[in-house]
Formats: sequence, C-alpha cells, structure tokens
Amino acid sequence: MAIQQADKLLKKHKDLHCAKVLKAIGLQRTGKQDEAYALAQEVAALEPTDDNSLQALTILYREMHRPELVTKLYEAAVKKVPNSEEYHSHLFMAYARVGEYKKMQQAGMALYKIVPKNPYYFWSVMSLIMQSISAQDENLSKTMFLPLAERMVEKMVKEDKIEAEAEVELYYMILERLEKYKEALDVVRGKLGEKLTSELQSRENKCMAMYKKLRRWPECNALSRRLLLKNSDDWQFYITYFDSVFQLIDESWTPPAEEEHSLEGEVHYSIEQAVKFIEERITEESKSSRPLRGPYLAKLELIRRLRYRGCNDEYKLGDPEELMFQYFKKFGDKPCCFTDLKVFVDLLPPSQYTKFVSQLLEVIPLSATAESEVALPADIKALQQHLCVVQLSRLLGIYHAMDRNQKLTTVRELMLRYRHGLEFGKSCLKTELQFSDYYCLLAVHLLLDLWLEGEDTAVWQCLTLLEEGLSHSPSNAQFKLLLIRIYCRLGAFEPVAELYASLDAKHIQHDTIGYLLTRYAEPLGHYAAASQSCNFALRFFHSNQKDTSEYIIQAYKYGAFEKIPEFIAFRNRLNSSLHFAQVRTERMLLDLLLEANISTSLEESIKSMSLSPEEDDIPWKDLRDNRDLTVLFNWDPKDRDISEEHRKLSLEEETMWLRIRSLTLRLVSGLPTLSHTIQPKNSEKMAENGVSSKIDTVRSLLQQLEAAVDSGKKFLEQKIQYPVLGPPPTRMAGFFSNGSCQCQTSLFYLVSDIYELDTSGLEDSAEIQERIGNSFKSLVERLTDLFNKCKGDLIEVRDGTLKTHPNLLENLVFFVETISIALWVSSYCDSVLRPFKSNLQKKKKKKKESSVAMPPVFTHFLDYVTELQTLTSNVIDHIKGLEIILTALKLEELSLKDTLLLQEEKKFTKTVQGKVQSSYHHSIQEIGELLKKRLDTIKKLKI
Repeated sequence: MAIQQADKLLKKHKDLHCAKVLKAIGLQRTGKQDEAYALAQEVAALEPTDDNSLQALTILYREMHRPELVTKLYEAAVKKVPNSEEYHSHLFMAYARVGEYKKMQQAGMALYKIVPKNPYYFWSVMSLIMQSISAQDENLSKTMFLPLAERMVEKMVKEDKIEAEAEVELYYMILERLEKYKEALDVVRGKLGEKLTSELQSRENKCMAMYKKLRRWPECNALSRRLLLKNSDDWQFYITYFDSVFQLIDESWTPPAEEEHSLEGEVHYSIEQAVKFIEERITEESKSSRPLRGPYLAKLELIRRLRYRGCNDEYKLGDPEELMFQYFKKFGDKPCCFTDLKVFVDLLPPSQYTKFVSQLLEVIPLSATAESEVALPADIKALQQHLCVVQLSRLLGIYHAMDRNQKLTTVRELMLRYRHGLEFGKSCLKTELQFSDYYCLLAVHLLLDLWLEGEDTAVWQCLTLLEEGLSHSPSNAQFKLLLIRIYCRLGAFEPVAELYASLDAKHIQHDTIGYLLTRYAEPLGHYAAASQSCNFALRFFHSNQKDTSEYIIQAYKYGAFEKIPEFIAFRNRLNSSLHFAQVRTERMLLDLLLEANISTSLEESIKSMSLSPEEDDIPWKDLRDNRDLTVLFNWDPKDRDISEEHRKLSLEEETMWLRIRSLTLRLVSGLPTLSHTIQPKNSEKMAENGVSSKIDTVRSLLQQLEAAVDSGKKFLEQKIQYPVLGPPPTRMAGFFSNGSCQCQTSLFYLVSDIYELDTSGLEDSAEIQERIGNSFKSLVERLTDLFNKCKGDLIEVRDGTLKTHPNLLENLVFFVETISIALWVSSYCDSVLRPFKSNLQKKKKKKKESSVAMPPVFTHFLDYVTELQTLTSNVIDHIKGLEIILTALKLEELSLKDTLLLQEEKKFTKTVQGKVQSSYHHSIQEIGELLKKRLDTIKKLKI
C-alpha cells in the first residue's frame, strides 16, 4: 500500500524526492533490493537538502546495511548549506557509524567553528583518541594523536572553559593513556575533580587507580582505610587495604618522623595494625543497626593471606573453623552464606570436614515429625541454614566419598526435604523460585555421579526429578539448563528446543550459552530445528554490528566518552567469537545439505551464499571463546570441577573441529568451479581460463584438511575427559572413529583424479582410469562400513531398564552428510564423462563400426552409481525398520527396577521416556526424508 500511495503522489508531483525514497523503502522491505537501490540513487544524485528526503534516505541505507552511503549524502548537503548545525552534526554521526575517525575530527571542529559549543569541541578530541586506539602503530598514537588531544583539552582548561563532568573524564582518559599518572592524579584531586559526581566514589576510585599505577602504597592504604571507616562493608577496599599493607611490609616502609604519614592521612604498615583494624571493624559492626558481612569475611581473608605468606600471626585472629561456625550462626539463613564460605573452606584441614559439618547441623532447629523419621525445618530460616550445610557437604567431598547405597539414601532424603520445602513456597508466583529447589538439584548431582559410575537407571531418575522440579518452579533456569545437557547426552533434541526457548536468552547470551543448543541440533538429526537455532544466533551477531554503531552515537550525544572504546571492544569481541564462526560454518553446510540436491542447485546455493573456496573469513588468530562454561551451578570440590586446563583444551578442540568443518565447506564450494569443460589438447591455454588455478586451490585445501585431520587425531590421543557439567566435547571423535573422515577425504582426492582425466583425455589415461575405478570400489566399501556403524537399536530395553544409543544417531547424520558429498563429487564426475561419451558415440556413427571399445572408466562409474543406489536404499530400509521399532515400543510397561519411585515420580518418568522416544522418532523421520531425496538424485546420475 505504501508503494501504491507513493506512486499516486509521484504521478502528480514528479519531482517529490521524499515520495521516491519512501517508495524505495517499501520496495526494500518487499525484497526488491535492486529496484530500491536504483530509485534511491536517482534521488541521491540530485543531492537533496530537504530534511525529509535526507532522513528517509538515511533509514533506507541503514536497512540496506550501507552506512557509507549516508556520509556521501550529508557531505553533499553540508557543501550546499555550509552553516547548518543540524547537517554538520548528522555528517559527524554518519562518519561515526563507519568509524572514519579522521573525518570525524574534522567534522567536529567544523561544527565548533559554526556553533562554538563545548560538546562539539570534545567530539573532535574524542575522535583523536579513537584514532590513537585504532592506530596500528602504537608509537604514532603516543607521539601524535594523544599529545594533540592533550593540548586541545589543556587549551580549554587554561581558558577556564571546562563545563561538564564528561570533559574532565576525557582529560583523565587521555592522561591515563599517555601514562601520565601523576598529572591524572592532580586533575582528579584538583578543582576539576570536583565535577566528578555522577558515580558514587568516582573521585576516590580514580585516585586509587592512579596510586596503584604509581605504586604509592602509603596513599592506597590510607585512602582504603578511610573509606572502610565510612562503610565497613565495601569489599573492594578491604582487598586494596590488605594488598597495600603487605606491600608496605615487604618494602619495610616506616612513616616519616615529622610530617603527615601520607597525602591521605594515617597509614597502617604492620600486621599488628591490620589485625587491630579488622577487630575494630567487627566491634563497630556489632553496634550497627543491620548486620554487615564485610568485617567477618575480612578476618578470614586476612588469615588466608597470612597463612599463604607463612606468617605465624594468624592465631591472633582466632581459629578459622570457629570463625566460620560463628559466621554461619549469624548469616546461615541467607542464600549468600554458602558462596561466602566457599572461598575459605580450604582453610579447614580435610580431617575436620565431617566434624565441621556436624557442628553446623547441631545449631539448626530441625524437628522430627510422626510420619517422617527425617528431622525437618519448621520455617524458611531453618530451611536456608540446612541447605547451606548440604551445599557445603557436597563442596567438601563428603557426598563423593559415599558408596552407592548411601548415595541413593541421600537422594531419597534430599527429595523428601525438597517436597517438604514446597509448603513454604505455596504463595510464590510462577516466576519465583521455590525455597527448596537446591535440594532437588543436589539430588540430581548425586544421581549424575552414579550415572558416571555406570548406573544406567540413574540418568532416567535425574530427568524425572528435574521435570518434577520444573513443574513446581517453572522459571528455574538451572533445572532447564541441566535438562538440556542431559537430554542432549541421551541424544534427544526435541525437548531441548522448547526448554531453550523458555529460557528466553537475551542479547549476549546467544553467544555465551548458545553453544548448548547449536552443538547438538544437527548432529542429532533435527535439521529444521538446527536451521532455526543457527538463525537465532546469526541474527544476534549480525544485528550487533548495526546496533553497536547506534550505541556509539548515543555515547557521543550524551558525553559518555569512556564507554566508546568499550563498545568498540565489545563489537570486536563478538565479531571474533568462536561460536559465531562455528554457527556460520555449520549453517552453510546445513543449507547445502538441505537444499543442494543436484550439481546445478549446488552451484546456485554456493552463489547465493557468496562462498568462494579461496576465501577464509574466520579470524583464526583472534578467535575468542565467549562460552560461559560455568553457567550450570556446581558444588563439586576443586579436583572435580572444571579447571583452566579443561577450558584451554576445549578451546583447542573446538578450533580444530571448526578448521576441519570450514575446509570441508570450502572444498565443497570448489566443486562447481571445476565443472567447466576444458579443451583437452591445448594444455598451454589452460591457465588462462582460470580452471587450472581452481584445481590448485582445491588441492591446496585438501592438503590443509589432511593436516587438520592429523592434528585432530593427535589431540584425541590424549583421551581427555571433561567434567560431566563442563564443556561438551565436539563431534571430532565420532567423525574419525566411524570412518566418515576417511570417506570424505578420499572423495576430495577423487575430484583431483577426475580433473586429471578431464585434462588428459580418454586415450592415454589407462592408469588414471584404473585409479579412479579403485577409488570407486574402496569408497563403496568405506560407505558400507560407515552404514554398519549405524546399525543397531536406538533404544533397547534390558532387564526392565532403558538404554539409549545416541552415537548411532550421530553416525547416521554423518552418513547422510558423506553420501551428499559423494553425490556432489559424482555429479562432477558425470559432467566430465558425459561429453566424452557423446563424442565417442559421434565417432561410432561416423565409422559405422560397432566395435569402438568403451573405456573402462564408464563401467566403473556405472557400477559405482548402482552400488550407491543399493546402499542408500538399504539405509532407507534400515531407517524404516528403526521407525517401526520406535513406534512399537511401549515404554509405559517399563517399571524402573528401583521400586523406590513414588507415584508422582512415575508420572514424570513416563513423560521423560516419551519425550526421548518421540525425539528419536522425529530424528529418524528427518534423516529418512533427506536420504529419500538423495536416492532420487542418484537415479538421475546415469550417463
């Protein structure tokens, strides 16, 4: 309708620029980008200066992701209307969108000359800082850009023209970057520093930062001491206080005899003073109206530092075990009590763990009821205290030391406590968590331990308890995340998509926890869901690029200068995200799998993705692992928890797998470039038509793939086991062990041979033909082997328990992918052999002989295609068989042999098993559909 209305207007007023642009926006939004662009360029060529046309064109260019065209618009407008403040500022913002810092600096000064307002002047200064940040040569930024910015600000300071806090912030930022810490300190402490008022303690924090840089520990100490007297609950100042005390002790600092200790007042420079100071804070705390945690934790922190330094002064502060006990008595009913104490448990000797836990349990008011032998809390306060102790027991490894039966008994007890605790949360809203949720989580963690020790039923119980927990606490993200991980481990993706959607991941979470979803969607055969989850992630990454420039513009408008480098760093961090690169690569491979059935559509798909085998757009050197690997709560002791080493290894493994996938994608995209018929004889001219360089690209990529596969195999020899809640392993191990890897590499080698046959002709190529024939044979054998690895039941019922085999699903998915690559290679082969065959037939007709011998390569190829057809039909039959078995499985008749299951648990167990069964069914259907398409393609391959 908008387009129609614009057309009506244009009939009456041919030269109404704005109407033309509005029509172009309509065209752009209906997907007619070329027409929209042509119309917009018509208007832009006339260099309009009316505000409406300019605004409309800006909107259009932003939607086209062409911000650089906006700069041209306003450059022209500023030339025509040189004194317009509005157009000049629009031009500045247009440069900011594309990061043209030099032009921004000039535009800012031009603006200041027309309208001498401070913000415009400082826009120009900020653009100098941005030039220094983006300069490749650090020397240049320190000798040219930053000193120039410093001089510009100093000029304003001398003329007493500094008005706003943002301007002082900017001055501080320049001095800090120039490493002029002394000058920066003087600015903050001086008259200008009085303007720093928008943040709490902004001035003190900046002073502290400079004292640290200048290593002026007396000042650090005195300032943090003064701030702690004001607020003895501010943890960051305790840390600075302790850091500075020990620095002063190491430097044997003594106060000067005559004058003040330091600029900031009295300094503490001995352990005695520190101990006394902390004791005083605790005495003060006991008088305050509300309880403060800071002083008590500071005492434990001081003990820890003294112990680390090997001082024997810690006894002056008391026994850590007693202190933690007192802390628990005071704060045990607060959810933060566990996380506070967690930091200090290593102060306890392991022999005291059980005694310590019993001591804590003694002070909790629990009462046994008639119907239950377990003593239960009577109110929320007691429940929180008990929960804290249970979490500490897990952290101290007490639960890990139990045997199977003790663990099962503890699970029962925890679930009893969980269900009892639900009474306290009856009035909770749906969005609130139940007070006793952690009991349920801890019970699941215990069952996970049992599962890892080889108890198959435990995993079903985990799912049962989590689904029950989720029914009472539908907003509990921890339940959902754990369910996602466990369902994926069992190979069931269907319930996961729904769970992830209900998490309602926002913005950056698509990068930090998106891996939980994208890692499993495709490998478990849910192609449609995989497409969708990749799209979600990619949409976030693409919009981030557009959005960040808007944030930067807002930061200029409101003078939040220190945020601008942060926004740019944020954008770079997302652009070089490992997850972004993975999703992009997998998404393209997935699209090719789903769309490209025959070579022509392969060529079209590759064109539409603008893929080229020569280009590698992954920033390998800067890849950043932004995954949040600690998103799942964990109460494991240090030795069982995810370590720095695990993170490093996981990143290494993910990068190797990404390299293999990216090279596979580029090799596939190289296939259509080879399918141009080449005149066999004039080999001198070959290089001119560019095809020979294409085969060189393919061969070089193949070498890189071989190298990547080798390093992958070496990596897997380490047999790394990540913690069960740590990073999920990649698909690399399966790719090697099921034989897909060998199949795919030999397929790409075959491409090279067929190309050779194409260039040398049929006459003198008996050896190549034989090589190709052998390749075909071994390929069919390898594909058959791969199929054998896919055989077996996905779900089997053994002694009344359910066992799943998700690896069979992963193998099937690899089979589909490998057969697809085989078809693309075969269709290249077909395009080479077809012309040869028609030439031979023409010769036959000319010579009227029936005995023109057919070269062996044709029969090899036909046999190979027939075998592929048979193999694919067999796999489709196998999948039909799996479908029938899955449909026939009556899981409700299964009673989990652990008869301790309560009635309500049975209901959830049924749901869980149904979800897994339905998910497998769905996977099998999608894989089957895709294979049927592949079979149709094979049938068209007869030369």
